[in-house]
Amino acid sequence: MFSTNNRIVLQWQYNRENNEFVESILHQNIAEICMPHAIQIRQTGGPEVLNWTAVDVGEPGSGQVRLRQAAAGLNYIDVYHRTGYYSQPLPFIPGLEGAGTVEAIGQDVRGLKVGDRVAYAGPAGGYSEMRLIEADRLVRLPDAISFDQAAAMMLQGMTAQVLIRQVYPVKAGDLILVHAAAGGTGLILCQWAAALGATVIGTVSTETKAEL
Repeated sequence: MFSTNNRIVLQWQYNRENNEFVESILHQNIAEICMPHAIQIRQTGGPEVLNWTAVDVGEPGSGQVRLRQAAAGLNYIDVYHRTGYYSQPLPFIPGLEGAGTVEAIGQDVRGLKVGDRVAYAGPAGGYSEMRLIEADRLVRLPDAISFDQAAAMMLQGMTAQVLIRQVYPVKAGDLILVHAAAGGTGLILCQWAAALGATVIGTVSTETKAEL
């Protein structure tokens, strides 16, 4: 017998030995089901340390917004955080990129309103349905940019911007060489530099990548 405050729900857990996800049944409180969820890491290790768990997000503080996330970016640095190669205070929610809709605004927030579509690159906490984040970390999205595109491009796009607009301001007539041109940053950098009028030479490791 179970009280009406509980429901039987399915849970997927990673089995490292068999390299597969295994379905299991557990009983969960209704209030917990209704709460936003996130992937939380309580100890470092392999994929099995990724825990899908309810989180209490709360109201935004001064200078913060509450963001309802629509997409989260995946980056190799997330693996470094998960394994402990780059240490993070435990427990933590990984993920440095995300995009979504502003759901609530704290005091002293300027330039944003409820309903705005935004994206960010850092701090960690992107593997979550909902999160609090400092408003000054957010970039408003034009309608032409989808949530998926925004969540995937922020870190790589900012890296490209630093290289061709700050480290060296690329201009028409420049000849530039881009290594790893088929990677995320490389693809953005090559297209951006070409749009600025530069001649771009890119290096890649395979013919398949060269077709990109």
